[in-house]
Amino acid sequence: MQTTLAPEFAGTPEGAEAEAILRRCVHCGFCTATCPTYQLLGDELDGPRGRIYLIKQVLEGETPTRETQTHLDRCLTCRNCETTCPSGVEYGHLLDIGRRVVDAKVERPAAERRTRWLLKEGLTSPLFKPALRLGQALRPLVPAGLKDKVPARPPATAHDWPTRQLNRKVGLLLGCVQPAMAPNINSATARVLDAAGIQTVVADDAGCCGAIREHLGDHASALDDMRRNIDAWWPLVAGPGERVEALVMNASGCGVAVKGYAHALRDDPAYAAKARRISELTRDLSELLPELVPALKLRLHHAGVGHHLAYHPPCTLQHGQKLKGGVETAMRELGFRIDCAPSDSHLCCGSAGTYSVLQPALSEQLRDRKLAALAPLQARQIVSANVGCIQHLQSGTDTPVRHWVEVLDDALRGV
Repeated sequence: MQTTLAPEFAGTPEGAEAEAILRRCVHCGFCTATCPTYQLLGDELDGPRGRIYLIKQVLEGETPTRETQTHLDRCLTCRNCETTCPSGVEYGHLLDIGRRVVDAKVERPAAERRTRWLLKEGLTSPLFKPALRLGQALRPLVPAGLKDKVPARPPATAHDWPTRQLNRKVGLLLGCVQPAMAPNINSATARVLDAAGIQTVVADDAGCCGAIREHLGDHASALDDMRRNIDAWWPLVAGPGERVEALVMNASGCGVAVKGYAHALRDDPAYAAKARRISELTRDLSELLPELVPALKLRLHHAGVGHHLAYHPPCTLQHGQKLKGGVETAMRELGFRIDCAPSDSHLCCGSAGTYSVLQPALSEQLRDRKLAALAPLQARQIVSANVGCIQHLQSGTDTPVRHWVEVLDDALRGV
């Protein structure tokens, strides 16, 4: 796609990156076939090709409008279009640039600014857990429109974090919302890895991966989140003592963000090399499964393993990290019956971080569409690999929705 950057963008790092991405686009439109918002709305400007044109126009000097901003906001950043694109257009990076440029030129309404500020500061705050517990205690009094955003309190578990000291060690990012919304995911991860002879360690100062602030338009603070995490992890990966062999992410949304640290901080002279090393060491939990399977087979209690599971692969796993089939293959080898939806398994469930709060109507349509696609499996449980997807799907069904590692942990304990 021929592009002539406006003087304010010509010669800048973001301008050069955006131009290189734009020039790879050949207008083919294959991306529209797999874009969830285009499928729902049927508007070219609510599909990847249309949004690419909007960003191109802004970078060439056209003044963006509130309508421009709205079309970019409606994107889920699911990156399904990247999987579909025959030209390798890095749409996700282009969208990040486009949103930053448009947000700098188009002021949002005051109410919207407040909501976005509350999300980026509230979800990443230490006060999120007590605030969530209060909301859960008062859930019967919460208005119907907000009740889905306050999940029921998860059942208490007596299964603690393993205490064995093992030679093999990996680091784990606990996440910002997961310890409050679904704490068993982290402890189940540690127990499963312990069963395979791997110790899980946590850097106390590591926090939000940066994705929340980045997606809400606070790029500078997102970079600060990344630098803080790198500083927290660096003693584990390059310190004088025992080092971890990998940094494990059990939320695929965090995984794709941390794997992107190298790109995000590539121009930071103090952090570029460290960010590259952190990204190289980062693994989604499912990437460890091929190595874990032989050891887990020896420990597995097969009572209940045969229960049918419906699997929703998150977009951040299958499109963002390009990891497909690993969970299903390993779980089947361990004796589980697990299947993806017979149709549309590649499509987003509508969670997309804070999207379900900012775009509730579209988000709920996509959630219901995903649950309808999973329904023919008649599974006893739905499993996924990202806390946002899990909570969002659970808000629309009575079928239990869990992380696959929790189901594996249950089987190892004979539950």
